[in-house]
Amino acid sequence: MTTPDGVLDLVQRWAAAEEKNDAGALDGLLDGEFAGVGPFGFILTRDQWLARFANGLVNRSFTVTDLQVRDYGTAAVGIGVLEQETSWQGHDNSGRFRVTLVAVRMDDRWRLAHVHIGPLQAPPERPS
Repeated sequence: MTTPDGVLDLVQRWAAAEEKNDAGALDGLLDGEFAGVGPFGFILTRDQWLARFANGLVNRSFTVTDLQVRDYGTAAVGIGVLEQETSWQGHDNSGRFRVTLVAVRMDDRWRLAHVHIGPLQAPPERPS
């Protein structure tokens, strides 16, 4: 499995912008048709995703690890683990989550088209 040039860099820049609560930096990374799914299942448009910081989201730490990327030519899909220390309007929303990212390549530049953040939990115990 080879990772397309630029996708890992895109994910690192996205995580850094999220950690810095920097909507301006995110603006340059997100595709115009971006959609994001948060850990509670809500769907945000690009504009809504960029407005999260002004509406009460505060990231103190935001890292993506164990990223595995599949290349589909002009698109790539990455699946990894998101660890965040985050609050929303003063309420803690920290944790470890499964994250799926879809990147698209246009004009020789990768942009983030979709993010899905969901629960990451241990598998249920098997009966003995």
